Amino acid sequence: MDASAFRWLYDDLPRSRCPVRADPGPARRHDLAESADGPSVRRIVALAKELDAGIGFGFLQEDDGVLFNAYAVCLPDGQVHVHRKLHAFEHEAIASGSTYTVFDTPWGFRAGVLICWDNNLVENVRITALLGATVLLAPHQTGGTNSRSPHGMKPLPLSLWENRVSDPEALEEAFNGPSGRGWLMRWLPARAHDNGLFVLFSNGVGRDDDELRTGNSMILDPYGRIVAETPVPAESVVTADLDLDLVPLSTGRRWLRGRRPDLYTPLTERIGNELDPRAARFSPDPVQL
Repeated sequence: MDASAFRWLYDDLPRSRCPVRADPGPARRHDLAESADGPSVRRIVALAKELDAGIGFGFLQEDDGVLFNAYAVCLPDGQVHVHRKLHAFEHEAIASGSTYTVFDTPWGFRAGVLICWDNNLVENVRITALLGATVLLAPHQTGGTNSRSPHGMKPLPLSLWENRVSDPEALEEAFNGPSGRGWLMRWLPARAHDNGLFVLFSNGVGRDDDELRTGNSMILDPYGRIVAETPVPAESVVTADLDLDLVPLSTGRRWLRGRRPDLYTPLTERIGNELDPRAARFSPDPVQL
């Protein structure tokens, strides 16, 4: 399967569309939002038909007055599948979605969508695989964030981007370092490997409000191997042929069959210290289980 059948026009909802620091106010937020059948979706559906491709893009969705960080996958047969981020922390006015998004494609595989932080909570990727997805679309807007973890990502100087023409080596080193690609390599391959699916990871690159996004878009196979990757700091389309025959005997798929669901009740029970996604993401307090 030619992975170029999926194209990314936009990644996860950028802060320019949903500002965290420079809040435009309720009226402007709703002006920026669209419905699941709004003008942006209709325009991309037409383009998907024209190109005979699946096209995914992020947008601010409004449904009955409620705002969501959403990602629409438009297929050439006219179908549209909209995923609402399950763990939305971008702004207190944005609600979290409550359903998984897995669907059949014209190319003979089932695809799933998880937006940004959805992928960091391991249960989400496992459930998406259990729902039959063999290709996970993972749009992000990440890299260079101010993680509270002492060994997590840290902000990168904006001067690196401003001087990208005069000093490209410094920018490349930072984007591939521990706050960019190095951070991704700690967990992203495991999502593919442990669940036996392809991961199509897309990410913004460049200045995003007062932080830098590090790019590193890539395609990983069901063994967690990188099939294709963008060079940083270039903005480019990643393409690869996906060998779907790798899925059935992959390590992750065999692990799925070895599960013992009767042991996993604690995963569905509250332990009393749960927080909403925004509080969990930004809380300065140590976690005590």
